[in-house]
Amino acid sequence: MKEPKSVKDIAKGDGPLTWIDVQKQVPLPPPFDKLEEEPPIQKLDEETCRDFAVLDDTIAVGIPTPKSKAEEERLVQGFLAGMRRCFSEDDNWTFLRPLLLSAEHCAKCQTCNEACHIYEESGRNELYRPTFRSEVFRRIYHKYIKGESTWVHGDIDLNWKTVARLIELSYRCNVCRRCAQTCPIGVDNALLAREIRKIASQEMGIAPKELHENGSQLQLKVGSSTGMNPLVLKDNMEFIDEDTFDRTGYEYETPWDKEGADILLIHNAGEIMAWPENPGAFGLIFEAAGLNWTMSSDLVAYDGINYGVWYDDVQFARVAIKHAEAARKLGVKKIVLGECGHAHKALTVIADRVLTGDLNIPRESCFPLLRDIVKSGRIKFDKSRNDFPVTLHDPCNLVRLMGIVSPQREIIREIVPEGRFREMAEHGVHNYCCGGGSGFAIMSGRNFADWRHHIAGRRKFRQILEAFQDEPMDRDHPKYVCAPCSNCKGQIRDIITYYDAWEKAGIYYSGLVELIVNAMADLKPGYIDWEWH
Repeated sequence: MKEPKSVKDIAKGDGPLTWIDVQKQVPLPPPFDKLEEEPPIQKLDEETCRDFAVLDDTIAVGIPTPKSKAEEERLVQGFLAGMRRCFSEDDNWTFLRPLLLSAEHCAKCQTCNEACHIYEESGRNELYRPTFRSEVFRRIYHKYIKGESTWVHGDIDLNWKTVARLIELSYRCNVCRRCAQTCPIGVDNALLAREIRKIASQEMGIAPKELHENGSQLQLKVGSSTGMNPLVLKDNMEFIDEDTFDRTGYEYETPWDKEGADILLIHNAGEIMAWPENPGAFGLIFEAAGLNWTMSSDLVAYDGINYGVWYDDVQFARVAIKHAEAARKLGVKKIVLGECGHAHKALTVIADRVLTGDLNIPRESCFPLLRDIVKSGRIKFDKSRNDFPVTLHDPCNLVRLMGIVSPQREIIREIVPEGRFREMAEHGVHNYCCGGGSGFAIMSGRNFADWRHHIAGRRKFRQILEAFQDEPMDRDHPKYVCAPCSNCKGQIRDIITYYDAWEKAGIYYSGLVELIVNAMADLKPGYIDWEWH
């Protein structure tokens, strides 16, 4: 397992700075504890290493190798120009204060490294320390932006390799902010990674295709990053309404564009395409509880996805404003966000900085509302319908970054028999990222899926297996991973598929509302379809 010796190595040599030997990783719990049975991470071929800036076993961004000194210089100067703007009050008023704190200070205690699932699961590879990436950024900032002493702050060679590899390295962080929570002085290494991405996108036009071209750009053009326009959306939701009736015996129609409704419900549109039982369950619960709600067919307003929150403030603002404008047009009392963690953070926390005046419409999470419905007595539940082991994944953006910890647990206790729910270790605000955060779950090119499963997602799979270790690990004894976030569900689905965890251990995943509907006493039993695998 090759490792860089210091942060200065980022500017040196050709080819990868490191690679991961799967056989040297810490084994997973049974029945996945045989390292020799794990598929290796494929090495990048020579042509790829020649044509692109490479860092390790994979490529997330894909920055071409410059063909001239002029192209090399454009990369360097573009990054410096973007960094100057990042430290400008006029250009980065949204994040300047926490950025300054994190750029100016570091106790070098390395406490953050022990909190990072990527560093830990890589076998403590130096390149994946949160402080490695941050230290490169700080040295550029102090030497080239502030013109300060390299004797005090450390030296760095700023060439095209430094820039290209640093941008690529910013996509080896899930931006889960577990390191920031751990830091004794409040330094946010994840924010620095996100600001590096922002410099690359806003100043240099460099971003992963999945986030930009196929993500936020497609959403603004067509209405959804899934490619669904309003006509396709309504067709899909009509099918979901019918399927929900067939499965439960409860008939309703999704309300569209209802003016003056109490609630505008916005889903992650990925649920509509990949997990239709989730929006079906939401509609059924809202109707059974007698809520006055609607969905919007306006472009963007039916898709809570906002990929800009991961890499580009301008793209983020464009999408957030579209969401608020749709709510204002309908005159709803509030927006409620479905099971999507980054949509929660984007539209409830960060959007406070851009939604002002009559666009500042109340925006809430679905989880306190669902808790109130479940505990109100308006719906009868039969816990025995959920008589199987259940564990709960805490989405980073919902739990650690927003503090929504209790509602989902209160719900589970109302609908799952006593003794069947078990917490992961660690959980709540100390949870580990699913490994798909900050865009990783939708990125798969050039070995990225292999890297994502073996490194970023390995700690979450380890937690899931540990939570169920007292259960028979076979498909005749199904076990439920409740993952109330679309992005997290995509990542956990991919991990289960990669390790064949349904066939080998009976591990299933889905959201919270599906678990609620499965326990509703007045419906046909069996809303959860264990055999869809």
